[in-house]
Amino acid sequence: MVCGDAKDGVAKMRTVSERLEGASEREKTMPLPRGRGQGEGDGSRVRRPSRRLMACCLSLLAVAGGLCASGMGVAQNRVVVCIDPGHPSEVGPGTRGLTITELHAAWVTALLLKERLETAGLTVVLTKGREKQKVFNRKRAETANRAAASLMVRLHCDASSGSGYAIYFPDRMGTHQGHRGPSKQIQVASRAAAKAFHDAFALKIGRRLRDNGLLPDIRTAIGSRYGALIGSIYSEVPVILIEMCTLTNAHDDAFMASKEGQAAMADALAAGTLAALAGGKPPPAPKPVKRPAKPEPEQGE
Repeated sequence: MVCGDAKDGVAKMRTVSERLEGASEREKTMPLPRGRGQGEGDGSRVRRPSRRLMACCLSLLAVAGGLCASGMGVAQNRVVVCIDPGHPSEVGPGTRGLTITELHAAWVTALLLKERLETAGLTVVLTKGREKQKVFNRKRAETANRAAASLMVRLHCDASSGSGYAIYFPDRMGTHQGHRGPSKQIQVASRAAAKAFHDAFALKIGRRLRDNGLLPDIRTAIGSRYGALIGSIYSEVPVILIEMCTLTNAHDDAFMASKEGQAAMADALAAGTLAALAGGKPPPAPKPVKRPAKPEPEQGE
């Protein structure tokens, strides 16, 4: 499918091409000055393109260049968010509650979040293509890196004697299989994104779940082992991880298993993501679309 600008450009290129063909039929022969030809300089006559032909060529190149520049602008201006539905990975299949598994909760919520972010005009990439697809955490981070994502949002559920949610971010370099990361720049950006995300998420989710706060990766079991979560170590973009709830808690499990709870979670995640991308500022409200007034129906209809 070709956009309007591209169609106009193609039409212009066809017009220029037609002019080019016509001009080529009217090429004139001009004698070259003696001693300055490609041969012995005997004054033989050679065919040279007319000025009109050269102008057509330049016009054709200008139109093509304009189309390429237009396409590049679209690619460069997009905002990409990478959603990482947790598990299965090298760490395992994830935890489970009484009625729902972490694997299923993360996948379902990821799809709902993707829909909301795309509606807001963002480009979204997922780290896997199906719920039970096993992807190592390094590969998940590399997906976000290749997409040049503005933010990587990692979705998990916790298992503990407590309840509620928590937001994690890398605050130092970790080491995994000889690789050290993330960089200081990514640490700083991740901390800022996590703070903005947490504030907006907490406001949106309200009292439905307990708020366990904003915490560094090292407070997790994997983070304490490597210095940061594996996905954070390999990340070259700002990254945060959300333990959406504690599935070993009956209330949290029931919330996450319900359609209403999943929708509320996706709404809160979307609010947090948009706030993080806006640098902690609430995103601007969409401008109202002015619709033309409907004509009054004629009598008798």
